[in-house]
Amino acid sequence: MAAYQICVRCENRWPVGHQPLQWCPGCHGLLLSPVDTHIAVPPSRRNFRWVARTPGAVADPSSGPRPATRRGTPSYAEMPRWGLLDEPVRRDDEPTRADTLADLAPTLLVGTAAVFALAALAEGARYALLLFNRTRLVDPLVLALSDAAVWATQIVGLVVALAAAGASALRVVEIRRRVFAARGRSDPRPTWQIVAASVVPGVNAALPGVYLTEAAGDDPRLLRAVRGWWVLMVVNTVLAVVVLLWRQRDTLQARADAVLLTALLAAVAAAVAVATLWVLRLFDDTDLRGRPLTRRRFTVASGPANAPVAPIAPPPAEPAQRDALAEDAENAENAEDAEGAEGAPARREVVAS
Repeated sequence: MAAYQICVRCENRWPVGHQPLQWCPGCHGLLLSPVDTHIAVPPSRRNFRWVARTPGAVADPSSGPRPATRRGTPSYAEMPRWGLLDEPVRRDDEPTRADTLADLAPTLLVGTAAVFALAALAEGARYALLLFNRTRLVDPLVLALSDAAVWATQIVGLVVALAAAGASALRVVEIRRRVFAARGRSDPRPTWQIVAASVVPGVNAALPGVYLTEAAGDDPRLLRAVRGWWVLMVVNTVLAVVVLLWRQRDTLQARADAVLLTALLAAVAAAVAVATLWVLRLFDDTDLRGRPLTRRRFTVASGPANAPVAPIAPPPAEPAQRDALAEDAENAENAEDAEGAEGAPARREVVAS
């Protein structure tokens, strides 16, 4: 709207067409002269003035301009709904909480592997104390330290493993989105399904392998890694069930065997954490430490392994040297001809009569 006219009665703005109007099309009030929005008109030359009213007040067309009066601090019957709303600008590359937690997956997996490795050592030390206690008494302080190490590593290991499972699930969601976007499709699995299947015990031994296999596609390297990790997860789950059932026995030998099985379970859990980190790194095309992965490819050689050695050629001589060498060669040839003439025997001509 380049130019408009203001009605003095209803205060509506009407755009100017081919020619200015005199009466308002809505209320048949008087229209002021056109005002151009692209040209700044000073207040002294305007044919209207802006009047501020309280919210809810109705304009009285018949009343003229009222003198301004001071009534103290302005107040409103309700909270004003008008004004400028400055919403924070959200960038597309700003990471969300899920992205931040997914980035923590490698750190949590390394911590899980370390805690379960300590748990395996603590259980192994406990089993060694049981063997030692067969013939000798164990110091109460050593026994208390062993109990504290076993309980601390087991509890901390479960908490860290749960956090690592959730972060790894979010990392799998991110990997699947990237892979399916490269294929021109969207991920058919919802996020909550992947996270729930990765956290619930028992289910995490079956469904996460399916999700990773779908993301791997036809890549044989990724498929081998996912299948190896899947087998390790199944072994870990079966071993956990065996340990849980074995602990229900009340004999001393069964309890001692349960300590040994728990140490084995902790070692397998540490291996599962390392294998999980390895699979996630492979999807990012990096090694276990996060460095870019270098691949070696063998190709058929079409030529010799080493290039043949070029024949050694004398360096080119200078023009003066070439002239001197040519003169020496000519002198030597003349000398040889002279020596041959002097040493040749005299020839006799015999004429038959």
